[in-house]
Amino acid sequence: MDVKNYVKSLLQLNAVTIKKMAELMTEKTARKYTGGSLANKINRESLTLKEAYTIADILGYEIKFIKK
Repeated sequence: MDVKNYVKSLLQLNAVTIKKMAELMTEKTARKYTGGSLANKINRESLTLKEAYTIADILGYEIKFIKK
């Protein structure tokens, strides 16, 4: 699964819209996110690792790197 579909699936699974996630990310990071800017980042698959961690944290997940 690509990043775009993965993030969208997580949002849908947790009943969080992109607009709501943008608001929550703005509150958490003090950096301005809009629904449109976040949607563009997701669609272009240009989220930073820090943004991915923030999204995961807001949704109650953690990202781990596990050696094969």
